[in-house]
Amino acid sequence: MKRKLIAFDLDDTLAVTKSPITDSMADKLRRLLEIYEVCVISGGNFDQFKRQVVDRMDADHLLLRKLHLMPTCGTRYFRYDEITKEWVKQYAENLTEQEKKSIMAVMEEGAKHFGYWVGNPAGEIIEDRESQITYSALGQFATPEDKYKWDPDTKKRQKLRDYAAERLPGLEVRIGGTTSIDTTKPGIDKAYGMQKLVQILEISKDEILFFGDKLGEGGNDYPVKAMGIDCIEVKHQDDTELALEAIIQTA
Repeated sequence: MKRKLIAFDLDDTLAVTKSPITDSMADKLRRLLEIYEVCVISGGNFDQFKRQVVDRMDADHLLLRKLHLMPTCGTRYFRYDEITKEWVKQYAENLTEQEKKSIMAVMEEGAKHFGYWVGNPAGEIIEDRESQITYSALGQFATPEDKYKWDPDTKKRQKLRDYAAERLPGLEVRIGGTTSIDTTKPGIDKAYGMQKLVQILEISKDEILFFGDKLGEGGNDYPVKAMGIDCIEVKHQDDTELALEAIIQTA
């Protein structure tokens, strides 16, 4: 079946963690938009998506209309309005204030319990993204080098994720980026975002191809795989670029 939508995680799939996409990746995404609908769905907030992806692309308003941005793991959805030239929020599945307080308390407690809490973080360790609470072990703005060194085998994040999940029944806790753990309302995850696009674009899940680097159980890309969408697991953005060139050439 011919694909109609190509969807991507962001960090370590399209770009180095928290970094803008390269010129080469920007060019491939623009070319991809000429052929397919494209979605970026990841744990970052909207401003991060804009800085890392949109601001790097030389795409006109008609192409941007085909770009679907789903920050905070699909708990929010933005689409470009070619008339107002603005990105318009389509929905936001926000956490309650009590849910946010509970999540923040458990994440701090767990990080201190395991000795992960750092004294001089590079930015916020626990960030309120309204529809998602994100724990970033070294702070939001730690360097990619420091982030990649902190938990290369995912064991630290898995331990803290399991600790939090046990203490936050009724909420969804998943391993996020290189040093992060994301918590959202139950069932409001990347699969939720993909299902929304299935309905909005009137396509089937068989017409979607998803790229991600955390497709294992407990990872924030896993829900997409679990719902039966075809997925390609990548180690870093270079793998994605190679695959995209082949997709574009054979479309």
